[in-house]
Amino acid sequence: MPEVTIAYASGAPCWVDLMTKDQLAALDFYRDLFGWQGQAGLAESGGYAVCELGGKAVAGIAPAPPPASVAEGTSARPAMWISYLAAADAEATRDAITAAGGTPLIPVMDGGALGRMLLARDPQGAVFGVWQPGEFSGAQVVDEPGALVWNELHTDDVHGATRFYQEVFGIGIERTPGATSRWDLQAGGRTVGSVTLLDNDPPGTPAHWLTCFAVDDVDSTVDSLVKRDGTVCTAPFDTATGRMSVVRDPQGALLALLKPLAP
Repeated sequence: MPEVTIAYASGAPCWVDLMTKDQLAALDFYRDLFGWQGQAGLAESGGYAVCELGGKAVAGIAPAPPPASVAEGTSARPAMWISYLAAADAEATRDAITAAGGTPLIPVMDGGALGRMLLARDPQGAVFGVWQPGEFSGAQVVDEPGALVWNELHTDDVHGATRFYQEVFGIGIERTPGATSRWDLQAGGRTVGSVTLLDNDPPGTPAHWLTCFAVDDVDSTVDSLVKRDGTVCTAPFDTATGRMSVVRDPQGALLALLKPLAP
């Protein structure tokens, strides 16, 4: 199992969680789909559930907060996967987000010894999270069936996104060799994600971070998802990195499934 043994570089996607109306239904759905184990947390932690695969943390599932408790951008999307970028100082990152034209959506929240977090929206409208690690640095296993394998920013302004994420996190966005509408997200000297144009999405799709999970077989996983009331946005297709499908879970959260050709 590809266990994460080093710290995530600043700006690298390090964690994902699902904000959803029916947390228990989501826990059941992803247990059946990916084999996750998890349960609703204590009330004092907002009921947050950390889901595990083989005893290692892979993702979180949280009940969506009341619409009045968060800024526009999260409450308008009651079910959504959120990608978190690693940062050394959550408060300094919040200030940098504001200075670079982004919008913090919630105050910095203290997770005790685990770390600190906030949610924000970039200037193009994509919602993302910031995670300042304490004892918990992020996903403990990746690139394994049922675990996070990729994060991709979909935006209509790559130049604007490049400026923003460079100013806030010090990460780079460089065109993928041979590609016309795809860029590599660079952090810590390596590619940690990608950026693509919204032109490739259905008309009207807002800017967003797409969470992609690895699976053994995309086609059979899509069949299982449909049987459990999920929906298919993009039927399975072959890419240079593997076979892929974009889907929604039963509560409408967008995610991608990938059978990678290589880790």
